[in-house]
Amino acid sequence: MSDNLSLVKKAYARLGENVEAGRRLFGRPLTLAEKILVGHLDSIDIPAPERRKTTVELRPDRVAMQDATAQMAVLQFMQSGIPRVRVPATIHCDHLVRAHQGAESDLRIANDENAEVYNFLKDAAAKFGIGFWKPGAGIIHQIVLENYAFPGGLMIGTDSHTVNAGGLGMVAVGVGGADAVDVMVGEPWNLLWPGAIGVKLTGELGGWTSGKDIILKLMDVLTVKGGTNCIVEFFGPGSASVGCTGKATTCNMGAEHGATNSVFPYDQRMAAYLQATGRADVAELADRHQNLLRPDPEVEAAPEEFYDRVIEIDLSKLEPMIAGPHTPDRVRPISQMAKEVKAHDFPDRITFGLIGSCTNSSYEDMGRSAAVATQAKQAGLQMTAHLLVSPGSDQVRDTIARDGQIDALTSIGATLLANACGPCIGQWKRDDEDAGTRNSIINSYNRNFARRADGNPETLSFIASPEIVTALTLAGRLSFNPLTDELQTPDGKSVKLDPPQADELPARGFEAGLSGYLTPAEDGATLEVEINPSSERLQKLAPFLAGDGKDLIDLPLLAQAKGKCTTDHISPAGPWLRFRGHLDNISDNMLNGAVNRFTEESGRGKNVLSGDTGVKFCDIARDYKKRGSGWVVIGDENYGEGSSREHAAMSPRFLGCRAVIVRSFARIHETNLKKQGVLPLVFVDPADYEQAQENDRVSILGIAGLAPGRNLTAVLKHADDTEDRFEVQHSMTAKQIDWYRAGSALNAIRNAMGSQK
Repeated sequence: MSDNLSLVKKAYARLGENVEAGRRLFGRPLTLAEKILVGHLDSIDIPAPERRKTTVELRPDRVAMQDATAQMAVLQFMQSGIPRVRVPATIHCDHLVRAHQGAESDLRIANDENAEVYNFLKDAAAKFGIGFWKPGAGIIHQIVLENYAFPGGLMIGTDSHTVNAGGLGMVAVGVGGADAVDVMVGEPWNLLWPGAIGVKLTGELGGWTSGKDIILKLMDVLTVKGGTNCIVEFFGPGSASVGCTGKATTCNMGAEHGATNSVFPYDQRMAAYLQATGRADVAELADRHQNLLRPDPEVEAAPEEFYDRVIEIDLSKLEPMIAGPHTPDRVRPISQMAKEVKAHDFPDRITFGLIGSCTNSSYEDMGRSAAVATQAKQAGLQMTAHLLVSPGSDQVRDTIARDGQIDALTSIGATLLANACGPCIGQWKRDDEDAGTRNSIINSYNRNFARRADGNPETLSFIASPEIVTALTLAGRLSFNPLTDELQTPDGKSVKLDPPQADELPARGFEAGLSGYLTPAEDGATLEVEINPSSERLQKLAPFLAGDGKDLIDLPLLAQAKGKCTTDHISPAGPWLRFRGHLDNISDNMLNGAVNRFTEESGRGKNVLSGDTGVKFCDIARDYKKRGSGWVVIGDENYGEGSSREHAAMSPRFLGCRAVIVRSFARIHETNLKKQGVLPLVFVDPADYEQAQENDRVSILGIAGLAPGRNLTAVLKHADDTEDRFEVQHSMTAKQIDWYRAGSALNAIRNAMGSQK
């Protein structure tokens, strides 16, 4: 975009000033991520931050928001009273388009069904100085990669897969809407200084392997929480064999192992992508600042001295990988899949293959899938299962329409969907399977939690690269291995697919792809943003009440979640996406997917004040709120894994949640709870999780003396009047404690602004 070059120049000037000071600050050479973070510190005049211990204040270069999360972010921004955003920001309408019949029909229905929300976002963007990308323009992370990301930059986005921009050398971090609001009103952004995981890539990608297989291999190593509060930094000679969009795929799924960000060093594959997407001037700037956009030479020479952990992946030995079902870290090489299908009784028949999403919807992704399709067409083969294709942007779609990849895919039975998230985030209307039918799907997405794609808990979702998805969908079997197995043609011949070959970038350049962008008004002071008071989709926010500073005494235990409890479990998407701008209505989905430890039932529990059982958690919470009682949730490991959706914090807060006590938190969700005035607490002894009983009353003692690093005491009063006491810890800074006392971070900001007038 026209204003991006000046932004990049300013970022590089600051990097140049701060990096040498950063070396002095730490007294050693710096990793790439450290250079970028140091270059964006609000003040360099601080003690050297300690990894995973020190919270710092940073100044991001820009903010990106998708339509589902932008609604709540904008509603919060409207509470601030600030007339115009103070950093560049964009809104991307990609989440609310439901996948059903195909691109044209689905987009027409989306524009009709979501007109109220789209108009609200468009008007707010125009008024407050935010760029607006219309429905169908593309998926947020692909649009950001094509237009805004740049090596050495710092960006936050209200979507966990904002990390996608690490493929272009950017530290890009997924956050909740309240974090975005902080930055848009001109406040610094708080971040726990991350740990450092180095991934050394050797060898070269080839054959059927791609950037997707790098991250799936890493998921096998790190699991869904191994990257939490760390930046994963790739380096080594193998990095050069991965194209820019392949790098982005690898970074994108870093959200699945919990990393704050994943990032690659600047190289000529990035330069080529910048040039191909109309940003040769940015590439020229990056070329001149290469020393700032790579780790220091000493780091690459002796990585074990500078990273907390070093993992090595030999790309030449890497095999295509498949993850699933139900978790993205259940990974095996494709050569083991047939054995696993048999051992675990997975349905071998594939009902759907799905390619695209923010993770794998680039020109190269579509080209490699089309290369498989072209071979199939030449052999007389058609898809055995349904294949759905979601291009990442209108730029990609228009280019692959021109260059023939769309024709190659549709000629063997694929259906082209809109340039939107669709099934990846639960916006999928399936007509083929009855709810509850056990079946297998395979996709090139990033998450495969139960119910996520289609709402059916019996759908087993597997993840692989787009080319592997295409090959397995041709065969119609999970057990098919295109590296070794053959397909039978209609005339009885046996055909073995060759490894796909495709251009990384279009030889004739990309089509323009900017038809969906609206520039904000230069002065939005006279513009109005209307919200119908009777709307079921949009609702003005009222500030949460400030805390009273007192201990929490004898609060009911609303729920104790057993095992995996992601933000999809706490605040499901799918049909609930339509209420993302209406806090009261969307709160009816609160904890719908959480598994009750005491009953094994999902989304339901006991109202300990009325004695009723089998009641929806949201209805119990509303009853407690009506009676004037707050309540507490207890969770297991990595509580709040998954999407950045702050509704998973706002809905509990709205319905009366005062504290969440867990064995461990996922990073974004813990921050979201802090932002909304809920105490996020962690068992000092994880075994204390087992002490809870269904009828417990919970007290949290020591709140009057709440301070950084000071533990609190939790008391579980059981029905027989016995008690269990144990320590709980928190990670709140002094500033975050101010948020809690003010009732929310936004309250604290508004209070501070009021005192400055």
